[in-house]
Amino acid sequence: MIEEKTAKFRVVIYPRWCKKCGICVAFCPKNALGFDSQGVPYLANPAECTGCELCAMMCPDLAVEVFKIEDKEKDEGEKE
Repeated sequence: MIEEKTAKFRVVIYPRWCKKCGICVAFCPKNALGFDSQGVPYLANPAECTGCELCAMMCPDLAVEVFKIEDKEKDEGEKE
């Protein structure tokens, strides 16, 4: 059985704060970040993101935030 990788983290980049320096992309150890057609960084490979937050820590403009995506199974178990 092949396990499919799913996103466990969400990376939010605020384009109005971002000066497109590329530091977040350069420091990503898993190459999860990339640039869109206008040069703004985005989470290009969500399944590769480990949530290390290097992108957020290294951003000089505080334009990056990383959030953990909660498992649906965990949420359903808490309701019971």
